[in-house]
Amino acid sequence: MKRKIGLIIGALMLIGLGVILGKLIIRPNAVVLFQSAPAGRARTIPAAYLSDATEIPSLQTFNDAFVKIAEMVTPSVVTITTEKVIETGRGNFPGFPDDDFFWQFFGLPKGEMRSTALGSGVIVDEKGYILTNNHVVEKGEKIKVKLIDKSVHEAEIIGTDPRSDLAVIKINAKNLQPAILGDSDALRVGEWVLAIGSPFSESLAHTITAGIVSAKGRTNVINNLPYESFIQTDAAINPGNSGGALVNIRGELIGINTAIATSGASQGNIGIGFAIPINLAKKVMSDLISKGKVTRAWLGIVPQDLDDKIARAQNLDSRDGAIIAEVVPKSPADDAGLKVGDIIIEFDGVRVKDAADLRNRVSNSEIGKTKTLKILRGKKELAINVKLGELPEIVERTGKPSERTTGKLGFTVDDISPYLARQFNINPDESGVLVTRVDQSSNAAQVLRPGDIIKRVGDREIKSAKEFQEAVDNYKGDLLLLLIKRGDATFFETLELKK
Repeated sequence: MKRKIGLIIGALMLIGLGVILGKLIIRPNAVVLFQSAPAGRARTIPAAYLSDATEIPSLQTFNDAFVKIAEMVTPSVVTITTEKVIETGRGNFPGFPDDDFFWQFFGLPKGEMRSTALGSGVIVDEKGYILTNNHVVEKGEKIKVKLIDKSVHEAEIIGTDPRSDLAVIKINAKNLQPAILGDSDALRVGEWVLAIGSPFSESLAHTITAGIVSAKGRTNVINNLPYESFIQTDAAINPGNSGGALVNIRGELIGINTAIATSGASQGNIGIGFAIPINLAKKVMSDLISKGKVTRAWLGIVPQDLDDKIARAQNLDSRDGAIIAEVVPKSPADDAGLKVGDIIIEFDGVRVKDAADLRNRVSNSEIGKTKTLKILRGKKELAINVKLGELPEIVERTGKPSERTTGKLGFTVDDISPYLARQFNINPDESGVLVTRVDQSSNAAQVLRPGDIIKRVGDREIKSAKEFQEAVDNYKGDLLLLLIKRGDATFFETLELKK
């Protein structure tokens, strides 16, 4: 009897041991979440094995974070519709020529078309202030804002800043939920971000897309926009998202969605979107609310990126910094003794990355304050103190007031400077004059485009805007013969010269 009891107990012990070993060795329906080995250690961190019925805490937490962001931020994002009047011009109708005589013969005026544009915005103050893009509201006659509760309010423009493509509008509404402003300087490449806005139509308002920060400090994204330091993201951004929110994983506003890169005929998202950093927008927003305009500090130079060729020519180890291409006469830089060719490597104790970085740091500084610049001049490293002035309007585009306009022809030319060459993507060593603007209602619009280079007027070679003006004034005949270079092509064209 005792022997039987002993055999039964022994069998039970063997069965129990087998079950334990089976659970330790055989794990059905296992999912590996994480397995890696820290550098410098021989051992391996054991993987976490979970059954199909077990909740995955890390993914669930990540999921809950996105849900909480959506709940917290979407009430701060609005849909903006603007009604604009667009001049179509006489020649924008298929089958009809853009000829003054043709239209005057039939007594037809220039065409106008009313258009409704869609954009987004972010509530930044419970008093009703909304931050958006300038291009969303510029020239808008009627601006309407739709909140998350579907109520619609008329908005007034508090101020616009085309230089940064930012604007502030205001509505009268109660119980508004402003966004929490974050720190875009602390944002790291690779961080998760969410874009919120109204892509394509009002019916898609408060669309949320997720992605990561692809890059920071992107410049030369939008033509004629001097203050750029975009956050690049692969979160889906589409037309209508302009002015909407880019938020981090904590739900803080770190950018204003502004632009996308497109490919071919596609106008939709291809994974390359750009947002204005909130730290750049804070001063603009504050100035627009308090003063209705933006005042910027001014150094009085045209900075250029220190690329590889320039760095090698100067025998420099680093490509960080900005080389001075032009010094504006009687500017703070001129008064301080800065010279063309100086390389600015530090501004107010902070290393300068490139021309855009310098431009943004200067503009965000206090007007009238003295800043110390560390520069390289030849082989010498110098410290120069500069008292910053206020940016004048006439210097903003070209860096010098040499622009020449001819009412006879309907377009504007300027001398080719390093700044304009970079802006229009042309060779700075080109001879001739650069076409910077064209009146779309003039005959010149049929022939010229901004960025064209006029190399000759009649049989006279042109090297400056002054020579161009003299050649036009002294030209004999009704048809002005121009030699034009556009990209890699050079060709002659004629324009009617109105006496």
